Amino acid sequence: CATHALDAAGDLYNAVVTGKEEIEGRTTWILELKAKVENVAYASRKVWIDTEQFVPLKEELYAKSGQLLKRVTLSNVVKIQGRWFPATIVYKDMLKQGDGTTFKMNSVKFNQDIPEYIFTKAALKQ
Repeated sequence: CATHALDAAGDLYNAVVTGKEEIEGRTTWILELKAKVENVAYASRKVWIDTEQFVPLKEELYAKSGQLLKRVTLSNVVKIQGRWFPATIVYKDMLKQGDGTTFKMNSVKFNQDIPEYIFTKAALKQ
């Protein structure tokens, strides 16, 4: 859930709303996040959050040097079990050629019981 991701980001980053921008006809807030701690994967991030649906529509991830490393675009936002959710997510490594990796969610279920062993290293290697 995007809200949980942003809650976790609050522990690692200081966030400031720096403006508004339209993406695909949707008004978004632009949040700039700067790392509070040293041991994070990205020193800074920019996130575009839909002002009505509160869903991220775009994210840029930066190195300490300020170089753009990755761009994430989130689209096809649908309402599932009362929550807005991006059904398509595209990850693009800005240091490599190519289109990136696209995830398309055909089915999403929230609040499912998942056995803890699923998240062990052995299970994740399968």
